[in-house]
Amino acid sequence: MTIPALPSPPPPPHFPLFPQQISAVKVSPTGGTALRASCHKSDSLVVCDVDPALTEKLRKFRFRKETNNAAILMKIDKERQLVVLEEEFQDISPEELKSELPERQPRFVVYSYKYVHDDGRISYPLCFIFSSPVGCKPEQQMMYAGSKNRLVQAAELTKVFEIRTTEDLTEEWLRERLAFFR
Repeated sequence: MTIPALPSPPPPPHFPLFPQQISAVKVSPTGGTALRASCHKSDSLVVCDVDPALTEKLRKFRFRKETNNAAILMKIDKERQLVVLEEEFQDISPEELKSELPERQPRFVVYSYKYVHDDGRISYPLCFIFSSPVGCKPEQQMMYAGSKNRLVQAAELTKVFEIRTTEDLTEEWLRERLAFFR
């Protein structure tokens, strides 16, 4: 008499979950798994809301008629746990924008860039740049990283980039990233 083999354990999920996010696990007879995860704040990750005035400013910025480079620089107001406007810039190159970013603190940037394609066409992509420099306080990095997706969704952006040092932000770096979206 042979004893039937037990099914192998289910594979791990394909996306990272923290134990406190998993509210139910179901194993099917075929060995597959289904996880139900909650998307609430965990004890260590703070997800900040976006200031409604900033959301409106981002909406207007998205539909601006000007043909120059422009940027909206945003930060987190730690006391209110809110992403807020820090400063706006007109006619600003990537190199000039780089000098406006703090070297030791994270920031969010929405950048409207005049992009001249190789074939001569001109477009004005709206880029989200998350500046998270090495050497920031871990608590600050976590707060910004946890809030990034909510801000990207509020601004309805698809070109999302991250820099780990302000020196990375150059015109060449931006053109390389945008070439992917041709």
